[in-house]
Amino acid sequence: MGIREYTDYREDEIQPLYDAVGWTAYTRDPAALRNGFVHSLLVLAAYEGDELLGVIRAVGDGFTIVFIQDVLVYPERQRQGVGTALVEAVLDRYGDVRQIELATDDNEKTKAFYRSMGFRTLSELGCCGFMRR
Repeated sequence: MGIREYTDYREDEIQPLYDAVGWTAYTRDPAALRNGFVHSLLVLAAYEGDELLGVIRAVGDGFTIVFIQDVLVYPERQRQGVGTALVEAVLDRYGDVRQIELATDDNEKTKAFYRSMGFRTLSELGCCGFMRR
């Protein structure tokens, strides 16, 4: 498996990945998904040969804050180190950034994964978060 920058957006590659993990709110608006990728701070992809295994997308300024927007791995490739490698690649790239944040599903599987990567809830850090959708 190799991790590399994802610089040329390919809908035929990304759309099936988002569909496979059930993120249909993204796939219902392909133009917005494309623009999200194009305007991201960084997008990395995990490949095995030519096969896309997963992606991670980061937004922010890259100096004071990075927000990990998306971490997606094909379901059949989950729990094989792909997501860990993608998150570690972002953490390595932005190791000097003061805040690296993310929002995720509120279930034990995802919380355990991010805790294993060193993330803590905002409340554990004396903070709170807000979101408007």
